[in-house]
This record gives sequence, structure tokens and C-alpha cells, in this order.
Amino acid sequence: MKKTTFEELNISVNMRKAITDLKFTETTPIQAEAIPVLLEGRDIIGQARTGTGKTAAFAIPIIERIDLTNKNLQALVICPTRELAIQVTEEFRKLFKYYYGISVATVYGGQEIGRQFAALLRKPQIVVGTPGRLLDHMSRRTIQLDTVKFVVLDEADEMLNMGFRNDMEKIISRTPKARQTAMFSATMNKDIMKLMLNYQNNPVRIDTTDHQLSIPKIDQIYCDMQETDKHETLKSIIDQNDIKVALVFSNTKSRVDRIVRKLNNEGYSAAGIHGGHDQRRRERAMNSFRNGEVGILVATDVAGRGIDINDIDAVINYDLPRDDEDYTHRIGRTGRAGKCGKAFTFVVGDQFHDLMRIKKAGGLRIERMSIPRPIARPAHFDTTRPVQNEVARPIHNTTARPFHHSDTARPIHSSSRPTYSNSNRPIHSDSNRPIHADTTRHTMHTDSARPAQTTSRPVQATTSRPVHTTTPSYSRPRTNGTVTPQREQQSGHSFRSRY
Repeated sequence: MKKTTFEELNISVNMRKAITDLKFTETTPIQAEAIPVLLEGRDIIGQARTGTGKTAAFAIPIIERIDLTNKNLQALVICPTRELAIQVTEEFRKLFKYYYGISVATVYGGQEIGRQFAALLRKPQIVVGTPGRLLDHMSRRTIQLDTVKFVVLDEADEMLNMGFRNDMEKIISRTPKARQTAMFSATMNKDIMKLMLNYQNNPVRIDTTDHQLSIPKIDQIYCDMQETDKHETLKSIIDQNDIKVALVFSNTKSRVDRIVRKLNNEGYSAAGIHGGHDQRRRERAMNSFRNGEVGILVATDVAGRGIDINDIDAVINYDLPRDDEDYTHRIGRTGRAGKCGKAFTFVVGDQFHDLMRIKKAGGLRIERMSIPRPIARPAHFDTTRPVQNEVARPIHNTTARPFHHSDTARPIHSSSRPTYSNSNRPIHSDSNRPIHADTTRHTMHTDSARPAQTTSRPVQATTSRPVHTTTPSYSRPRTNGTVTPQREQQSGHSFRSRY
């Protein structure tokens, strides 16, 4: 296909300046075919894979055809998720930065409705919103569609899958019949065609997904494994492929939370988004991912629809998507802006047949890869977190005495127990009892608090029993509580047998 530059399109100088600031020079296939048709005022049905610039394909014609002197609502863009609505609004603001007197408002569930009232009071010519919140404002009469000239259904296939068909029909039916309607989708089915034919006037069909279906710059790989191997495989793929920015898809909210918790505990920088999070938490996670504060974003399919980032190194399908069309949406998040990307899919058991069906239906090339083995952590991850499998601390030799909880604070004693003077410290109230060197007994627990003392007399060597060098006088019985030979004979206990 011949490449088209924005200079060749019939657009204003202000629009060209904004496009130049965004560093865009050549159009994508969907932009090259859709923009001229929409500038002519005709309806279109545009099919293009995710990440091919569909937003600019309808935003540029809308801005070019807005009447700046008219402060009524002129363009309505309907999106399936709040994240996608925010992305579309940001794209509009980038493109009309050199236009004066034009504004856009975003309405979606989860945000304080008072803030949306204030934005709508400023009379924006463009409103981007989700079906449920648009109907809410319509019932409150804070949004009136009788002046709308341009309606866009973005990601129409996803809105149908989410059950918004009735809401979409209610919204479109409230707009004037003399309007221009554009529908964009990554996939196409009979339900979409039937819906759009009821609300469009002789639409032009544009399909840019027919060249090698699609994803020529994305290496698609799958690994078959047990369910219990998924988490270790996820870490190995990130480490071995030097992936700095990764988008991980899971099918359930609880699994998203579990994956994020495990990754963070193991030193990775991860965040998660799903429908169970409030809007503030989801926006905080998305901003952290865009700013590079978080390297891994784990999401469900619904929440992931609004992720529009050009620098994603790889998409990892932790769970095989439940819908065949979701596979195309997921892997389309990488390989954007002319860059190469990678898509990994984990397959368990009979899911292999489901993946082969997706491969055959889309004409895709998906290669098999064996489960990678874990390797050392790369340097770009956070090294401040504790590393798992840490080598155990060496254990000191404690064969001379049993281990005690206060061992680390106790001084190391010699093999002989330190002795003290009888005159300074009586032992067991026997002031004249000789002190023996005892290698079999251990120091008391309070030894760690005692200051080191100099032994006043040498320790008497003994093999089994202490040898007394002096014989105490027994001329008179003692009254200080010590055992005398007389008492020893009366009590029948041996003086030395006690020790």
C-alpha cells in the first residue's frame, strides 16, 4: 500500500502544526482511508486492529468540521470503558491545541458527577463518554443531543460484548437523523453490521486488517504448561527477554490482585487494574504505568481496553482469553508506532485447541516455546527488595554448650567456668565450700550481664572429684547454714554427693 503523509491530506494549518508536535509524518492505513471520507461528510464502518491510530482517524475530521462560533454540543463519541474515554479525550486535546474556542468534556461512571456538571456548563462542543453515564446525563437533561452532527462508536464490538446494545440504540435514537455516523472496531460480526446498517446512511466500508492479518511486527509465542507453572514462567519470560514494560492479561479480578501481590513481594514493580477498583485507584495505576514508575501492569480485558501506550515491550496472556476477538485486542497493545513487539500466551491442557482455532481463524503465526528456566534477576529491576532464596547465615559452632536465645549477646567463655572469691560471693550460702573447675556444667543465663572478673585464686584441676588441700576445723559446730560433718552424719547425706 502506498504511504500517505499528513501533508497530502486536506487539513488546516493548525491541525498540521499539532500533528507535527506529535512527531507524526505518515498516516496509518486506517487514517489514510478514513480521514478523506469523513471530511466529505459520509458515514463509514472502519475495521482496524488495536493500536493503528483509529482515534486520530475520527478526531481529526471532527475537529476540522467543528463550528467554532457555535457553543452547542456538536460531536458525541461513545466508548466502552472509562479508560478508553479518557484516552480519547486526551487525544482530542493534543490535536486541537492550536484551535481557539473549542473544548471537550468526558463523562463516565466512577467520577464525581458534580465535576462533570461543571464541565458541561462550559458548553463543550465535543463530549466523550461511556453509555451508562451518558444516559444518566440525558435523563438529568445536562446533556441534550438535538444539536449533535457527528456520532462515533469506538470499539463497537466490545460495547456489544459488554451488553451495551440497548444503551447504544437509545443514545443514537435521540440524535438528529441528519447526522454523520462513524463506527470503528477491531473485529467485525453480523451483530455489528446489523446494528450499524439501521443507523447509518450508505456507509463506506473500510477494512485495513487484510494484510497478513495483522500483526506483522509482533512475534507471537505460546507455552503449554501446568497451571502451577504460570507464575514462575511469567518471571522467567520477563527476566530472560529483558522486558522493561509489560502488560499482563488475566481473566478474573482476584487473579489480577494475586499476580500483582506476588510480583511485588518478589521484587518486581507491578500494579493492577480491574473493574473492582474505584476510578481513582485505576487512574493512579495507569499514571504510574505511563510515567514508568511501574514496569508491569496486570489487567482484565475490560480495564485493558483503555490502555494506549506505545512503548509496551510485550503482552503476556497469563490466561487464554475467553473470546477469540479478545486475543486480537490484547496483543494489539504492543508493536505500536512502528516498533516490534512480543506476545506470549500461556496454555493449559485443552486450551491448546482453543488457541489453534484462534490461529486458524485469524491466519496468525504463533510459535511454540518450551518453558524457560529461571535465571538471575536483571539489573533494571528494583534491587532494594529482599531477594528470595537467600543463602542462610552461617551458624556458629555451639557444640560446647546448647543454643540459647541470648547467645548472640553473650561473651564467649573459656571451657572452664569462671570462679569467684568465697569472701566476695558465697555460692549456695556455703562460704567455705571449695570452687571446682567444672567443664560439664554451663554458665547461667545471667552470665551475659556480669562484668568480667579476675579470678582471685587458680582453679583446682580435677578429674572426677575436687581435691581439698586443707581440712576445715570441726572443733565447734557452725551456725551459718553450712553442712558440718556432724550434720552430715545426722542427716545421712554426703557432703560431696550433692555435687
